[in-house]
Amino acid sequence: MKRFCLKTGEIVTIRVAEKSDAKELIGVVNRIGEESEFLTFGRGEFKMTVEQEEAYLEAVSKQSNSVYFVAEINGKIAGLVSFAGGTRPRTEHTGELSVSVLKEYWGMGIGRRLMEELIEWAKGTGIIRKINLRVRKDNERAIRLYKKLGFTESGIISREMQVNGVFYDNLCMGYEIDPD
Repeated sequence: MKRFCLKTGEIVTIRVAEKSDAKELIGVVNRIGEESEFLTFGRGEFKMTVEQEEAYLEAVSKQSNSVYFVAEINGKIAGLVSFAGGTRPRTEHTGELSVSVLKEYWGMGIGRRLMEELIEWAKGTGIIRKINLRVRKDNERAIRLYKKLGFTESGIISREMQVNGVFYDNLCMGYEIDPD
């Protein structure tokens, strides 16, 4: 668990998500889906039940190459980052991350802190050697953050997303972790 202070004076706690967070996480993820056009889902498209989310969080907690962190402010979830590692021996060293922050907290460093926590966790696993992500190519703000954290571009997937009839390319990025 890590804590840091925002410029507003509010304390942010970054911790591993727990099964008891399931209901709140569903609400937060649905709200984030309404607030951003950059995600793979929009308003009302995240359809997990509380029971499904609980099962997912429990499964993640039992895997040594997967994790789910939340950022809490005043006891409420403001952001999240998850990493799903490969399920087979040939791919267990790599996986994909997903990071999101509620719009009211954009630009306050929460996304960066969540990403830093994930990178620190990955380095400490002794398993993870590559963190992958996909970001919409026109999401310049996110791309700048990822590059500052050491992610490099590894390719483009054309027309991977379609929002309101418009196609968007996704940029693939990765962070390589060398063994100690």
